[in-house]
Amino acid sequence: MTMARQKRESGFKTNPDYKVTFEPSPRRVRVKFDGETIADSTNAHLLFETRHLPVYYFPRSDVRFDLMTETDHHTFCPYKGTASYWTIAVGDKVVENAVWGYPDPFDEVVAIKDSVAFYWDRVDAWYEEDEEIFVHPRDPYKRVDVLDSFRPVQVVVGGKVVAETRRARFLFETRLPTRYYIPPEDVRMDLLVPSDKVTRCPYKGKARYYSIKIDDKLFGDLVWTYPDPIPECPKIKGYLCFFNEHVDDILVDGVSQPRPLTPWSKDWGEKAPTVPDPRPPIAIRLRRGACVGGDRHADQRRKRMRAGLLHHNGAMVSDRVWT
Repeated sequence: MTMARQKRESGFKTNPDYKVTFEPSPRRVRVKFDGETIADSTNAHLLFETRHLPVYYFPRSDVRFDLMTETDHHTFCPYKGTASYWTIAVGDKVVENAVWGYPDPFDEVVAIKDSVAFYWDRVDAWYEEDEEIFVHPRDPYKRVDVLDSFRPVQVVVGGKVVAETRRARFLFETRLPTRYYIPPEDVRMDLLVPSDKVTRCPYKGKARYYSIKIDDKLFGDLVWTYPDPIPECPKIKGYLCFFNEHVDDILVDGVSQPRPLTPWSKDWGEKAPTVPDPRPPIAIRLRRGACVGGDRHADQRRKRMRAGLLHHNGAMVSDRVWT
């Protein structure tokens, strides 16, 4: 049922700055659906793509295709080609078009040819080694640092100071604005209204939210906290953080902080296309048949790349990826 590649040109020809990288993951990665392990691999790869979160791709040999049926559904990506889809069926539980792959990808991304990916939220659980992970794969090029700071921090909402502290913990997360986590003793908790909203972060854990009520006006889901963060991020436990994007102002050292434009901004949908992607991945476009990590010339290639630039398929590329 595989659909032949549509006769379209690769988007790289008109947008050479677009980046796609495909890197081996050293982790064992598993996907579960209705009690069955439907993918289990120590050879999974992470696909990084401009303006996209990382995605796990699995070798077809590590996927339970006996529980899947290829469908007539296809989509087209200008940078990868035409995608084919599979439906998963385990017992009475069925999820349509939950798996995709590129059986005949563009030459620039030929390395993905024999791999498939899963929609994260259409399966039941994901595991790296024996630890369940949430939302999306953790980016190995991302850092989350939490530092104590005695610098004065003040948060203003609805014209009122709702938090003021010299005991904030500054959270620095790659490619995201600085977040200021404030102890509850330094927050006007009398103005906070518990919310039913709950979200997950793969780097921090499960967040719970508060709205802020100023007089008769309710500012919805403006504050969040991690009551029980994951072990890798313990210092923010119980502290409160305010959306820089939505409060009137956040002042640090008495200076107003610029309002960031992020996916949490109200006008993100309108302005996102004009925002430069802060990530600078440089694609290593693998020739057909090459195997990352298994190429007997890999050491020589890495040495050449560390020395500077590697010419490959007529393109000048570097080994620096999302630094």
